[in-house]
Amino acid sequence: MTLEKDGIRLLVGALEKLDRGFDHLPEFTPQVNSEAIRQILDAVVDRLHDNYPYPHPLYAGQMMKPPHPVARLAYSLALWINPNNHALDGSRASSAMEKEAVAEIAAMFGWSTCLGHLCGGGTLANLEALWVAGCLQPGKTTLASSMAHYTHARISEVLGNKFCAVASDRRGKMNIDALRRLLDQVDVGTVVVTLGTTGTGSLDPLPAILELRRHYGFRVHVDAAYGGYFTLVDTLENEVRTVFDAIPEADSIVVDPHKHGLQPYGCGCILFRDPAVGAIYRHDSPYTYFTSDELHLGEISLECSRPGASAVALWATQQLLPLTRGGDFSKDLARSLQAAQRLYQRLGNDKRYLTIVEPELDIVVWSMRAQRASEISQRNRGLFDRAAKAGLHLALLELPATLLSAHWPGVNFDSDHVTCLRSCLMKPEHLDWSNRIWRILDDAGGPQPQ
Repeated sequence: MTLEKDGIRLLVGALEKLDRGFDHLPEFTPQVNSEAIRQILDAVVDRLHDNYPYPHPLYAGQMMKPPHPVARLAYSLALWINPNNHALDGSRASSAMEKEAVAEIAAMFGWSTCLGHLCGGGTLANLEALWVAGCLQPGKTTLASSMAHYTHARISEVLGNKFCAVASDRRGKMNIDALRRLLDQVDVGTVVVTLGTTGTGSLDPLPAILELRRHYGFRVHVDAAYGGYFTLVDTLENEVRTVFDAIPEADSIVVDPHKHGLQPYGCGCILFRDPAVGAIYRHDSPYTYFTSDELHLGEISLECSRPGASAVALWATQQLLPLTRGGDFSKDLARSLQAAQRLYQRLGNDKRYLTIVEPELDIVVWSMRAQRASEISQRNRGLFDRAAKAGLHLALLELPATLLSAHWPGVNFDSDHVTCLRSCLMKPEHLDWSNRIWRILDDAGGPQPQ
């Protein structure tokens, strides 16, 4: 069984209890055409079969992690109420749950006092961070590494902010020397520090960037949309641990609960260390904020209507799996990291493959071996197809030759970019399936060189 279905019984029981809470109201039974809905659902199922098997451990490609059953059930349960977490009169319970859940995420990073809320995902969360930064330091330039998510450059363009990319080093991290040169040349307002690049999972050197901040005075925004939850893992290497331990010194943080936080799409979170930035958000509405003197979430977010169901699902998940070091949630993340390290070691010991950077998170990037870069790309696409036919679904990633040449000195780089293979081993079950994943790769990779 690939899809978990036992939770349906729990949902029915919870829904009946929810319904009893409204017994004091006059009788009202919504009219539903069940037969018509059944036919439509059958058609929906037929369409949904046209997908890769994202919930299964043999899906080891893109950043697709199934939501936890408690998140699915709590989200579904909330839809019968369908709260809108914009103003309290549309979301009394779910607004309170959002504030509690966001406070728990902030505490994960060592912040007890801050301003934060949920939003549609990492893109919007980063937009809000860069918007606030631009309001505080108008006219200044935003910097992010060349390996950072493309959204930072695009957001800056949307906001009308200046943007410049910083060169990356051979490990896919922001190059500190290149950053220092730009700081001497450009009036920089914000440096985006990526903790978990979406390509290689690399961590920018946050402690060194914070040292530069003491001299240059820029804001530090940590884009931990992918990697943020790994701060809970006890088994991180010392260098990685040092990076995560420096997060509390940032000015703003983004993390995506819909990635490693076990939530449905879309659920992002933006946090600001200084609650006073809420004044930048404040606005008046002629009809919205009158039912309570308490702060409404719509007053500290750019979005207006927002799904209360996302907050309910996140709150429920964090009740079941608290965000604590050494807890079940962190142990599952550690298993994903171990699965990535195991795959990397196997690839490094196999003469058919070329590796790049040792995984700091749960992302592994590698290639088939060949003499020319163009041939490597061709062979990687072939392995991608053969693995898929055998049931193992990987991903492809374009990387610049400037990054790869330091790792592959014997390769003739006859093209500027190389198509590499990439796996996001996000599911803790990937560790249990690592031998089977390797057997498929072993068969699909062809014979060992003599």
